[in-house]
Amino acid sequence: MSIWWSLQLRREAASVPLARRLLLGAMETAGVDADISHELSVALSEACANAVQHGGDRSEVYRVTASILGDMCRIEVTDCGPGFPDGAAVPMAEPRELLPGGRGLRLIEALSDRLRIGNQPGSGGAVVTFDKILKWREDAALLRAS
Repeated sequence: MSIWWSLQLRREAASVPLARRLLLGAMETAGVDADISHELSVALSEACANAVQHGGDRSEVYRVTASILGDMCRIEVTDCGPGFPDGAAVPMAEPRELLPGGRGLRLIEALSDRLRIGNQPGSGGAVVTFDKILKWREDAALLRAS
């Protein structure tokens, strides 16, 4: 099975639950296990909240792209802000060193199977991409249709 969708959302707090609900609806329809869907939705919420907060003044929007290819879900959240320093992944501080509000990337890392952090080529802007191996409900109609 292969599913792909992309959203362009306004950089405002109300867009975060919208993205989360759309993802949960897609996962439910596809037949993804509820625990996996929940983990993905929390990770997506964190990535979207980061885009809303740090997305910069160059754009009032950010983009969410999600795909399911076989048993793998990949989600990418891209903004037009200043991006990460030197275009490299930010170092993950030890939990005791984190400042309030600085736990989002660590949470995404914990909830996904792979996290990649970088900048858009040329234009800057952060790109947060995470992958999760899916588990399926026994009644997953789309899984059987593939």
